[in-house]
Amino acid sequence: MRNVNPVQVPSLWWVFPLAIIIFVVIAAFDSYFTVSAGNVAVKLRFGKLVGAYGEGIHCKMPFVDTVEKFSVRIKKDSFNTEAFSKDLQTVGLTLAVNHRILSNTVESIYRNLGPEYTNTILKPMVEEWTKAVIAKYSADSLIANRVEVARELNEILKAKMAEKEVIVSDIAITNFEFSKQFLKAVEEKQIAEQEAKRATNLVEKVKKEAEQKILQAEAEAKSLRLQREVVSDNLIKLRQVEAQLKAIDKWDGRMPTYMAGNQMPFVMVK
Repeated sequence: MRNVNPVQVPSLWWVFPLAIIIFVVIAAFDSYFTVSAGNVAVKLRFGKLVGAYGEGIHCKMPFVDTVEKFSVRIKKDSFNTEAFSKDLQTVGLTLAVNHRILSNTVESIYRNLGPEYTNTILKPMVEEWTKAVIAKYSADSLIANRVEVARELNEILKAKMAEKEVIVSDIAITNFEFSKQFLKAVEEKQIAEQEAKRATNLVEKVKKEAEQKILQAEAEAKSLRLQREVVSDNLIKLRQVEAQLKAIDKWDGRMPTYMAGNQMPFVMVK
């Protein structure tokens, strides 16, 4: 019989020590966490909140503790929403909201609002109060009162979010959108107002021209009346003498060669 050599199984004695080394290295790296500038963190142990931490390096239990980080810098979020104006026009708005949290309230915010407080609390609050404020204004007055609307929203949301320990620093309305039908109606109204204004200006122009003509006619009549009042018999005689003197100045010294009847021509001077 032939001898069959048994298959030699490679030794795996090194696998276990290697696994231990890898585990120790991972545990070492997982035994601390870093909080960068402008952030805070909460530490959870099996889902339970066990503390809040500021900037720097902090210890934690590897594979047991987890960390949630929050920014305490001012964040800017944009929200798109729709509301109805006082005259029941649909208004689309884009709002920019600047907000932040305080480092000493991060535990409370995590417990009460959660890490996604922007979507779960801030956005619904913005939408709710935007609808309430927009309903106070007619659609065509919203653009003219844009600053006033933003100011009112700002005051309301600051107060409401402060109750939730979220600091709202500023709100701006970056865009208004109206339906095509409303925009067309506004355009037609503006055109009609411009036409009415031009017609009013034309009437005023004609009125002023008529008034000027009346004043001119009155002035001329007054001038003629004054001239008539100044004219007297002596003035009439003076004008006659002036006319005769002009006739004498023009006479060349020769007598006329004809006579009317038996009378000699003469010049009458008084």
